[in-house]
Amino acid sequence: MKIDIITIFPKMFGPILNESMVKRAQAKGKVKISICDLRDHTLDKHRKVDDRPFGGGSGMVMTPEPIFNAVKALKKTTRSHVVLLCPQGKKFTQDTAKKLAKKKHLILICGHYEGVDERVRQELVDEEISIGDYVLTGGELPAMVLVDAVVRLIPGVLGDKNSLNFESFEGNLLEYPHYTRPANFKGLCVPSILLSGDHKNIEIWRKKEAINRTKQRRPDLLK
Repeated sequence: MKIDIITIFPKMFGPILNESMVKRAQAKGKVKISICDLRDHTLDKHRKVDDRPFGGGSGMVMTPEPIFNAVKALKKTTRSHVVLLCPQGKKFTQDTAKKLAKKKHLILICGHYEGVDERVRQELVDEEISIGDYVLTGGELPAMVLVDAVVRLIPGVLGDKNSLNFESFEGNLLEYPHYTRPANFKGLCVPSILLSGDHKNIEIWRKKEAINRTKQRRPDLLK
């Protein structure tokens, strides 16, 4: 997979892309992630990427030309999938991450200011995504969240591929409780079923616990 991220703050991504699982995925050759500085695609000496909105109003709007130029430079194939990170997009879910993980090339546009010129949405964007019902300063943090969620789903990235089958949101359930050693920590004991070695009953217990946890914390998932 190839992921290109268009941003006006390229330095924000170093700590995320060069650590942990995302770093290992790149080292394995499972994904190539590149940062595109939007200002490199401006045509004026001031490298300006925003302007006042037509019709008046507060704030500034990202101008279309640099974004069009950047996407054109990055889009080498019709299979490229362009995503705009913005509050108006559909809410990001695990199902969305799975669909994006099957793409060969993602181009992520990090929105900023009051948003992007509407013509960017009309002509360039295949999908708009929001990571939640709140407003952030820009699309950089959402892009990092999306990259992390998508990259870990690429085959061969995680050490144990079976771990993906037992995560929260699989089957519309939150994950069951986990325990590790010691079995007794300050009088707090691990449920005896997990120490029994009876794998069939352990699976039954885990399923019940997952359902109960989902009922308590996210009943909307069970609907």
